[in-house]
Amino acid sequence: MNKSHEVEYCNLELRFDRRQVQNFIRDLIQEGYSLYWSESEAQFLISIRTGRKLVKLRFQRFHNRYKIVGDYTIKDEKLSELLEKLINDTRGHAVVKRIKDRQIVIENIMFGEIIRLVEVSGMEHKIIYQRKPFVTVEEIMEAFSSTRAEERASVLRYELDYELSVLSEALERQDEEKIAASKSRLAAMRIEMLQLEL
Repeated sequence: MNKSHEVEYCNLELRFDRRQVQNFIRDLIQEGYSLYWSESEAQFLISIRTGRKLVKLRFQRFHNRYKIVGDYTIKDEKLSELLEKLINDTRGHAVVKRIKDRQIVIENIMFGEIIRLVEVSGMEHKIIYQRKPFVTVEEIMEAFSSTRAEERASVLRYELDYELSVLSEALERQDEEKIAASKSRLAAMRIEMLQLEL
């Protein structure tokens, strides 16, 4: 095991049904973790022993579903792998910071897929990978003219992902003009999402 292994999970947006939470607990037990859990009307709490540390994962309850809340720093490699499998299986969103020596690798994950990968060393940062939208202009035009809300909703999600990455880049470059234009487009998308009841 890598002794300097440390992963920070921020802005987690993972939603589960009860079966997925039970499967996660089963995976933890199969990996040999000592753990216990408790449940109330409002939340489900899993406490996992990793060496001398106790990691507490909190899940808020929404009707019959659960949502993980909070930011977590995990120093156990296998637990990190299980948490990342969970992000992937639930098609969740997260910002994952891998800290090793003096270098940080930041992954932006949306719908369970890495959309942006940035390496930070001291004051320098470089974009290693950024997913480009894979929706063609023809598909977007067709969706605009479509009367079917489902088709438009599918395309709108990709447009939203892309526009968020544009805004992120504009913020990094402190380009006020692009920031304002991007925020305006995002506001229009928000209105459209409300109209489509997304």
